[in-house]
Amino acid sequence: MASTTAGSTAESITNTVSDAASYVGNKVSETVYGSSKEANKDAAKNSDNSIGDRLSAGVNAAGDKMDESKAGAKAEANKTSAQH
Repeated sequence: MASTTAGSTAESITNTVSDAASYVGNKVSETVYGSSKEANKDAAKNSDNSIGDRLSAGVNAAGDKMDESKAGAKAEANKTSAQH
């Protein structure tokens, strides 16, 4: 019986460490996507860029925002999971 408890404890610790590592990775991704989004927004607003470049930057900014939101949601899920 003790080995089962020890195994469960070890598994729980492993899962917590894994969730914490995933949280950190997702927070880094969220930051990277946020930075890329801001750079693309600036490029889309820059009147010195061609219309095609501005349009492309706007589309890329929207995609980065979606990726940023997904990474943030995953980070929060991993944070919650690591706390339990």
